Amino acid sequence: MSARKSERVLNLAICLLMTKRYLTREQIRETIEGYHGLTDGAFERTFERDKDDLRSMGVPIETGSNDAFFDDELGYRIRRADFELPPVDFSRGEITALGLASKLWEQASLAEQAVSAVAKLRAAGFELDAVPLAGLALSVGAREPAFETVWNAALTRTRVTFDYRGLRRVVEPWHLTYRNGAWYLQGLDASRDAPRVFKLARFESTPELDGKPGAYQVPDGVDPGMVMRWIDPAGPDAEASLAIRGGRAPELRRRGYPSPSAPGVPPGFEAWVVPYSTGGDFVGEIARFADDVLVLGPDDLRTALIRHLEAVAR
Repeated sequence: MSARKSERVLNLAICLLMTKRYLTREQIRETIEGYHGLTDGAFERTFERDKDDLRSMGVPIETGSNDAFFDDELGYRIRRADFELPPVDFSRGEITALGLASKLWEQASLAEQAVSAVAKLRAAGFELDAVPLAGLALSVGAREPAFETVWNAALTRTRVTFDYRGLRRVVEPWHLTYRNGAWYLQGLDASRDAPRVFKLARFESTPELDGKPGAYQVPDGVDPGMVMRWIDPAGPDAEASLAIRGGRAPELRRRGYPSPSAPGVPPGFEAWVVPYSTGGDFVGEIARFADDVLVLGPDDLRTALIRHLEAVAR
């Protein structure tokens, strides 16, 4: 739709919405700027097309007459009650989810729309609690650089290419899964013709779309649980002694148990023992909690965490 036509159709919708009486064709023709100067035939064709466009967008145009005794001349209007959306009510959980979604996209191309959506929610009286949302946004990896491209590739069924462990990969994305503080891509590695799981944080180059949307179909019976088996193939085989700031890192506390006798616990922290798999990415899971979780032991886990954080800082 051209800008000129869009403006005319919008003016028509506003005109019919603001009137309480039915407007005749001649009144509409005189009121709407885009109809001025048209011949009778051109106006009739243009007006009919504009009405069809509004109705196709779900705008209900009502026809009727202002005179109950003389209804030979029909008029048009849009009833506000039919046009406006009903009041929207969100539960506390839904409000949190919407706020979290806005945090997730704050570094992406949808940042402007996300900010606008949050502003409208607040204008409608839905206040978002910023403190819990900040923690949740951190835990879902909102600042993962590769996230947006891979997310769009999975949605549109578009192949994506990137460097991973020294090799150039061409992948058909199936699912994105969040696990242990990181995002994982599950899909078909075309270079190996086999399903694989890739950790987005380990991409060695910026992912790029390769080809057109709809280039493949996700096979029936794909098991998202395969991601879990790749990440934690052997299950827990070690235990970590952690100092957790009170009330923080609930995922770790649910998996472990308190250890009142552990030495070296700073004020405001509690000691916990948490099982983990040495073949998994427990260091990355701990790192996402920043200074709310400290490693007391074993020494090799503490050393690995320090190296990980130094690499992040660099």
